[in-house]
Amino acid sequence: MFIMDQHEQQDDHPSPRKSNPKGKFVSSSQKQMIINSYKSKLLADPKLSIRQARLIISKELGIGVTTISNTLTEYRNFKTVSSPNRKKIFKNVTDKIDDFDKEAIRRQIHQFWVNRELPNLNKILSVVNEDDTLPDFSLTSLWRLLKSMGFKFTKRGRNSALIENGEIREWRRRYIRDIRRYREEGRPIYYIDETWVNAGDVAIRVWRDTTVESSQAAFSQGLSTGAANPTGKGKRLIVCHIGSEDGFVPDSLLCFESKKNTNDYHDEMNGDSFRDWLGVLPRLKDNAVIVMDNAPYHSVKLEKFPASNWKKANIIEWLESKGEVVDKTMIIPELLSVVRRIKPMYNKYVIDEMVLQQNKTVLRLPPYHCELNPIELAWSVVKRHVKSNNKTFKLLDVKNLLVEGVAKVDAEMWKNFISHTITEENKFWTLDDTVDELTAEQQSVIMTIGNSDTEDDDFDLLSD
Repeated sequence: MFIMDQHEQQDDHPSPRKSNPKGKFVSSSQKQMIINSYKSKLLADPKLSIRQARLIISKELGIGVTTISNTLTEYRNFKTVSSPNRKKIFKNVTDKIDDFDKEAIRRQIHQFWVNRELPNLNKILSVVNEDDTLPDFSLTSLWRLLKSMGFKFTKRGRNSALIENGEIREWRRRYIRDIRRYREEGRPIYYIDETWVNAGDVAIRVWRDTTVESSQAAFSQGLSTGAANPTGKGKRLIVCHIGSEDGFVPDSLLCFESKKNTNDYHDEMNGDSFRDWLGVLPRLKDNAVIVMDNAPYHSVKLEKFPASNWKKANIIEWLESKGEVVDKTMIIPELLSVVRRIKPMYNKYVIDEMVLQQNKTVLRLPPYHCELNPIELAWSVVKRHVKSNNKTFKLLDVKNLLVEGVAKVDAEMWKNFISHTITEENKFWTLDDTVDELTAEQQSVIMTIGNSDTEDDDFDLLSD
């Protein structure tokens, strides 16, 4: 009897390829294997559907179907495949949600108060998850997010209502009062903000090429049946500008290519680069007010303050440099108590002092209040121009479109944006009055989320 050797038996019945471990990044060479495999299968069988091809390639290469699909989509949109970010970053809900979504959620909560209805967690969860523009949350995830955004709750027996903590409400009230005063004084007001533009950004609704009958055929021809939807992938431009009712300040656009693989464009800026850009200050009118948010690079402290990890001798030296007479028998906690007492007099920012030397004033927006900065509306016009005209997905072309978009936002548009922002300021002013009125209707116990005996108790009360 003729018997096949072991090697031949194994060739006849090959064992399945070992799967790529879950969570392990697929390399650029593996991605190229996926592309090559897909092309060869289309040549062999032009009628093969994408779904069938994905399943076959997944079994052959031991790579998940989702990764196969994402790789093919990336190649179809950008005609190339990227190397993976090998450092996987796990984010909690507070990091995953960007400032724009946080602002939208805050507006949803405010609307309850405007309607004179007390918002609790279940009500907020319902309206947030019904909003197609916002992510879906579980009850606990939304609860954690709201805590991080500085919300607390007022309790009335079995009734409770979410409300922003006093610090944010006071900051907002102070901001509106200050900017109203500056306008009455006739001081010119400028608005600063940073944003980003992706090389792959395009309009969601586009004309499609109907001459190519199928996506498989388009792929094999190196064509696309229509422009890709925004994906947030590809190269990115970081942008910074300043404007007023006179329009964007001429020759003040900062635009550079992102070098970091991060979801937060704020990571690209730092105190040094922002201070360099502030060379625009001489182009602003004298006695101007400059509105900006609280990004870390806007808020670099002029000096460091003593902390519990400082040596006692260094704390004493710092206090004496401020003119304090120090009792050398004092222990570190006592010395730090003196530091806290005098800290407000020296709690200054590098940027504020630079601006002050130019006879100008910095005014900081309260956290998560993008709607109080009219430049956000200007950015929406600029980005719409980029998305509507982006055909090549090349960074240089996108930069040219960005410059064109900035030029489209004239002084008349800026005046309208500022007028809209003043309307939003007035809404907040009325909102805070309403909150005070409703919370005073009954004697209430105010507790800050996370400061009660147990967080579980907070959660139960919020969802009543």
